[in-house]
Amino acid sequence: MFASFSEVSVRRRGAAGLGAATLVSGLVAAGVMAGAGRAAADESTQSQGGATATIAGLKTYGTAVIHGDTGEQRVSAGLFEMSVEGGGMLQTYCVDLHNPTQRDAKYHETPWSGTSLGANKDAGRIRWILQNSYPQVNDLAALARKAGVRGVLTEQDAASGTQVAIWRYSDDVAVDALDPQAEQLADYLQKSARNLPEPRASLTLDPPAVSGRPGERLGPVTVHTNASSVTVSPPADAATSGVRIVDKQGRAITSAADGGQVFFDVPEDAAAGTADLTVQASTTVPVGRAFASESRSQTQILAGSSESTVSATAGASWAKEGAIPALSAAKNCADGGVDVIASNKGDEPFTFELAGLEHTIAAGETRTITVPLQEDQAYDFTIHGPGGFTKRFTGMLDCQTQGSETGTATQTLSEPSPATVGGTASDTNLAETGGSEVTPLIAGIAVGLVVIGGATVLVLRRRGTPTGD
Repeated sequence: MFASFSEVSVRRRGAAGLGAATLVSGLVAAGVMAGAGRAAADESTQSQGGATATIAGLKTYGTAVIHGDTGEQRVSAGLFEMSVEGGGMLQTYCVDLHNPTQRDAKYHETPWSGTSLGANKDAGRIRWILQNSYPQVNDLAALARKAGVRGVLTEQDAASGTQVAIWRYSDDVAVDALDPQAEQLADYLQKSARNLPEPRASLTLDPPAVSGRPGERLGPVTVHTNASSVTVSPPADAATSGVRIVDKQGRAITSAADGGQVFFDVPEDAAAGTADLTVQASTTVPVGRAFASESRSQTQILAGSSESTVSATAGASWAKEGAIPALSAAKNCADGGVDVIASNKGDEPFTFELAGLEHTIAAGETRTITVPLQEDQAYDFTIHGPGGFTKRFTGMLDCQTQGSETGTATQTLSEPSPATVGGTASDTNLAETGGSEVTPLIAGIAVGLVVIGGATVLVLRRRGTPTGD
């Protein structure tokens, strides 16, 4: 059960101001933009759909102690809150202990494969902990009895004990809760945890990019969601472009359900162009979904969700002749890079440059090109195609957690410089690290856009249409 935020706020310690995130008004708004010109770059981060939220801070927490060969460090451990764009609130725990959290960082619901969880054999145990502890279990007396906790288990104890148990699996770190009741809960959760599968995404569209000829229905694009339905709006410029969103029978649609297929219906006389379709819904995001930031802000995992707005986008491109590309991208932490999925529904090869190397996608072919990146490396590359087609992908690869013995320090809000492992550090708050206070660690990473040289080795493999969550 999702603990209400009014309940959680009764006995909180510590607070961070709610981020100045702009919330989209209304529950559902979807549209299609189409035109003959395609010169403007279509920019895309690697969000694959779902909830987008801004972190508001660490809200319910206690104290944990990280043990290292060089000493001990006390840190705050517990539940974060996030505000969802379009409406809704999320509660999350951290799965990335030694990276800082930047104030007001924006997060996207992300498959485990796009985070450190993808290569973590214990990721399923973390999901078990989430489902069997606070706030999913908010009867604290019952939780204490089940865990064999002696004494009163407070919300702060429950949150810090749960976070400590998660860190033992997510970061492979020696960490204990300072409060005895929280430590007893952490030990119980760690010992009892069992592997569970990754939860489905709240909403994705598969594939995220299609192409074809005018006069055809381009697709299908399949809806995957845990919502009862998603809303699809007709094209915003339908009166002039003539592009419609239809089902497989060619009927214009305004909604779809899980497993439903939608198509871009492009008029036969349409000039070469592109369109973007967005579907939205209101649902609770499944517990255990990962949330990754657009910048280097510690990865989160969902512990609870109110009814929240979720969305996903798919694009289409078309031309009467020649190459007709469709491009999408996703982070691939297993291979340490970004997968660019390129397909060509035209009658001529599609040749483009990526990271200093030239690639050719034959007519009718789909290929995945993996661009290797260093951990914490920013990337920004634009792919050009025929008729002014451009697609831009930006982001940062953040796939690893950092062990306490690597020399990496934990950033805190109260200190402009990282706290050092060891010494007599006071309680610190990992959650409330903010923009101006993130010093050499972040500054060294945010060195503009990464130029990926021609010497970069690209891994190519043939792949069919990617399957959504």
